[in-house]
Amino acid sequence: MLTPTAYGLAIVLDLLVLFIGARFLLQPEASATGYGVPAKPNAYLTIKGLRDFSYGILGLALLAFAGTYAAAWFMLVVALNPLGDTLIVLRNGGTKAVAFGIHFATAVVVLISAALLFAV
Repeated sequence: MLTPTAYGLAIVLDLLVLFIGARFLLQPEASATGYGVPAKPNAYLTIKGLRDFSYGILGLALLAFAGTYAAAWFMLVVALNPLGDTLIVLRNGGTKAVAFGIHFATAVVVLISAALLFAV
C-alpha cells in the first residue's frame, strides 16, 4: 500500500508543479497574484514558470527512469523552493495566510512525499 501512495503523491506533486510553471508562462500576472506577491509581467515571472515547469518534468522523469530513491532525494532538495517562497512572500508584503497556507504547506507535503519515497 505504501508504494502506490508514494508514487501517487509524487506524481500529483510533479504534475502540480508542471501546471504552476505552465500557468506562469501563460498567465504571469494572475500567477504572481496567486503566488502571494502581485507583480507586473516581466522576465522574472517567465523564469519562475520555466523553473517550475522543468522541475515538474524532472520529477516525473526521475520516477519513470531512475526510481524512488533518486525521486526521494529530488523531492527533499526541491522542498527548499516552497520554503524559500514562504520567506519571499512574508518579506515582500504578502499575507501570512498565503505564506503558510500555500507555500509552507506545500513544503510539508513535498517533505512527506520524500519520506514516503525513501520508505519504499
